[in-house]
Amino acid sequence: MFTRRQALMGVAAAGLLAALPPMTAMAGEIDLSALPRERIALVAPPFVHAHEQVSTTGPRIIEYTMTIVEKTVVIDDEGTTLQGMTFDGSIPGPMMVVHQGDYVELTLVNPETNSLPHNIDFHAATGGLGGGALTLINPGEETTLRFKATRSGTFVYHCAPEGAMIPWHVVSGMSGTIMVLPRDGLKDETGRPLRYDKVFYVGENDFYVPRDEEGNFKSYESPGDSYADTLPVMRGLIPTHVVFNGAKGSLTGDNAMTSKVGETVLIVHSQANRDTRPHLIGGHGDYVWEEGKFDNPPMKDLETWFIRGGSAGAALYTFLQPGIYAYVNHNLIEAVELGATAHFVVEGEWNDDLMKQVAAPGPIPVN
Repeated sequence: MFTRRQALMGVAAAGLLAALPPMTAMAGEIDLSALPRERIALVAPPFVHAHEQVSTTGPRIIEYTMTIVEKTVVIDDEGTTLQGMTFDGSIPGPMMVVHQGDYVELTLVNPETNSLPHNIDFHAATGGLGGGALTLINPGEETTLRFKATRSGTFVYHCAPEGAMIPWHVVSGMSGTIMVLPRDGLKDETGRPLRYDKVFYVGENDFYVPRDEEGNFKSYESPGDSYADTLPVMRGLIPTHVVFNGAKGSLTGDNAMTSKVGETVLIVHSQANRDTRPHLIGGHGDYVWEEGKFDNPPMKDLETWFIRGGSAGAALYTFLQPGIYAYVNHNLIEAVELGATAHFVVEGEWNDDLMKQVAAPGPIPVN
């Protein structure tokens, strides 16, 4: 006979939790009472909360609170809806920034208005399925997880309840990124310090929206209602949408990212489920941590870089010309047809030495 908690969570997940020793009994626990604490409010992507690039203190405990929100999300200009599952109401979830050696202390809240159990798996964490085994909570519950950020880099986090629930929750929007900076900041391959003026977080998502008999996208009242129809679409491995930050056009027009000539921008890009190939049309990756790990030297001057599914990477670029730069997944079918396009709008003075129209378009001369 299973308890209601086991029924909601699934027998495998509940059994895993039952097998874990209580936190107070775990070996190696240390007294952290002397460490300073800082509570940070998260912000919705593509923006990132304020942070120091070079730490001016020793290790700290960084406190975050994140609420799981199940909601209907419009994902294209045709009004197609997704029964979204989100961290803090955004797709992707907010980006967290700490320094190597800090402790991350996250309070995860699953409001009673939600319908499903959820948890969080931090790729930056060590042990317990990245925290997933210790954070599985039903509607109406909350839990607090602490882990030490031992490795620097950009890392994905995502929901990972169990079995088929894992990919379903991820492709319904439940992923995000944490960036763990080296305490002395970013560096090039020679150890020279690198800094950025702005940081933007682009989370790429693949969605699998079922269609009706006439080929129109279907809509549903709740996430649970969509599950049976969504599963075979997911298993086909062909997404109906590939988008940045939750919807087609979410980072274009009035929502475009902005910069100025001479500014250096750090672009953090994640994909929790599929491989992708970011490319900045008209620009480059001056320094790129393709695998997202800052202890490794960055690659230089890349035209396109590769982000493995289930990872996040970072690229540093200093804008040299004004204009609108398209930032795309360079599978151009996915960029143009399925939605994986964003824009940077850059202000400043044009440099003819870098590019100049020598002759305007006109008729071909007749000899």
